Amino acid sequence: MAAPTVAAITASKPSGCLLFPSNTSSFLVPKSVSFKPTTTTKFSIKASTSTPSSDLSPTDDNPLSLSVPSAFSHQTLKSRLHSGETLYGIFLLSFSPTLAEIAGISGYDFVVVDMEHGPGGISDALHCLRALAATQTPAILRLPETCPTWAKKALDLGPQGLMFPMIDSPKEAKKAVSYCRFPPAGVRGSAHTVVRASSYGIDEGYLSNYEEELLIMCQVESEEGVKKAKEIAAVDGVDCVQMGPLDLSASMGYLWDPGNKKVREMLRVAEKAVLGSNPGNGGGAYLAGFAMPHDVPENLKSRGYHMVSGAVDVGLFRSAAVEDVNRFKMSLMDGSEDEREHDNDADEKYWSE
Repeated sequence: MAAPTVAAITASKPSGCLLFPSNTSSFLVPKSVSFKPTTTTKFSIKASTSTPSSDLSPTDDNPLSLSVPSAFSHQTLKSRLHSGETLYGIFLLSFSPTLAEIAGISGYDFVVVDMEHGPGGISDALHCLRALAATQTPAILRLPETCPTWAKKALDLGPQGLMFPMIDSPKEAKKAVSYCRFPPAGVRGSAHTVVRASSYGIDEGYLSNYEEELLIMCQVESEEGVKKAKEIAAVDGVDCVQMGPLDLSASMGYLWDPGNKKVREMLRVAEKAVLGSNPGNGGGAYLAGFAMPHDVPENLKSRGYHMVSGAVDVGLFRSAAVEDVNRFKMSLMDGSEDEREHDNDADEKYWSE
């Protein structure tokens, strides 16, 4: 299938194309829809010289001047959205640090490490976050379920974003936000003096900056969620509403037909509700979503999506592997036909003599 026409883009990382899986074939899509170069900044941190306030506090009283890597040491996803950029990412279901590293080097704006449908948990995600950090690629963790325990453990790893599945009401969205905030604004448990999110306590600015820098994403993926999409997008602290077309189609009775007209119409209702929330102007949420074989990344961008996930690592490998095997088997068949033609020519030559 021919590659879709894509406008030229400017990227801060290497550009190119990747295979996007389809039920019947693979086609090329751009690795980035539209984004601007980012800059990397360093900051100086001085270790605390005050008396430790708890057993979790640092014990080294010597002042240190450190330039340390941080999950937020470069322009964040949140700040890039506020700048009006459209970001392009990939979902990582394999929990392979190698594939995470390749995704980062390839130039994706973000990588979603999927703990909802992938086989890994918190410790597995940590290896992927470290691989992505080496490429300065922001990581988003999708939780298995919306609960304070999963949110707390995920946040302590230091991702740039957290994605909460199956949010059907503003009440549930408010709970999700509260899981990301320390008291009194929320219910997140505190071990900020020793966890990776704060560079193990070295980043003294973590408590001042974490709310501003963390991207909170709520997934709308049911008919009930669509009905409440406008209210969900208006919840203070919700930065993005992520559309879930597969679960939405299942909730409507079209599990095997996510491209059904009724599903697409329902999706448009949710999109309109989120886009009308006036994101980036002191309220509202940005629209995020998955590209599908019938709804490619360029289509999502044209409808106002600011975060587009266009591929899944497992799907990319599957498509490439199937294509590789088929190509070889076809070559064997072509070879057999050539051999048969050669044998026929030899027989004709023999009998003609």
